[in-house]
Amino acid sequence: MARKIDMNKYKLTSETKVNIYGKTLFRIEALVSFGSVSKGEKGGWIEKVKNLEMSGDAWVYGNAEVYDNAEVFGNAEVFGNAEVFGNARVYDNARVYDNAWVYDNARVFGDARVSGDARVSGNAWVSGDAEVSGNAWVFGDARVSGDARVSGDARVSGDARVSGKLKLSLGYFFGMRYKKEEIKYVPVDENYELVCKGEIKLGDDESENKTELLAKADELIKKANEMKLAAENM
Repeated sequence: MARKIDMNKYKLTSETKVNIYGKTLFRIEALVSFGSVSKGEKGGWIEKVKNLEMSGDAWVYGNAEVYDNAEVFGNAEVFGNAEVFGNARVYDNARVYDNAWVYDNARVFGDARVSGDARVSGNAWVSGDAEVSGNAWVFGDARVSGDARVSGDARVSGDARVSGKLKLSLGYFFGMRYKKEEIKYVPVDENYELVCKGEIKLGDDESENKTELLAKADELIKKANEMKLAAENM
């Protein structure tokens, strides 16, 4: 359980830097000893006090950066060259390190670990004892939990759920279904088809069907291109 601290546990020092996004960040310094941190120890970089909770044993080390409206609290630790930004939250006993990024509305909590060059973004959650590492990317509304491992060049997105002791190291995982649920493939043109499940309605006539299918196909193609571009820039 996180220990409460009645006084400020750290301060923003006069040492500053401007990161690649133009954010002015401040080096932090511990004012008291707590957890594995000693009084007077210099930490990593944050934009404002909101980024790192004053209570608990949470800490940002080394060259790590936390900025925007991101928050690190509980007993969480961010270190190495890791970055936490946007509206992301890292808490409980979670660890984010190496060159990993956690951003957008992503959540990393429990005893989860995000490391290497991994990315967790969108509305994704990584929790429990799960680990995301290597060049893996978890995004969309995906959930990685339990003792699951996502590594290598794996991509987990959409409504995908990865849990238990499942290990993924390569490929794109973007959804899930119950064991007996039927998956449907609806042709759009000679190159593409929609992947659907459950009851679907595509319109009342052929022209409406075609318009809606093409719109959905365009959206899927756009998302695929965004994923490809993001992977190439990682």
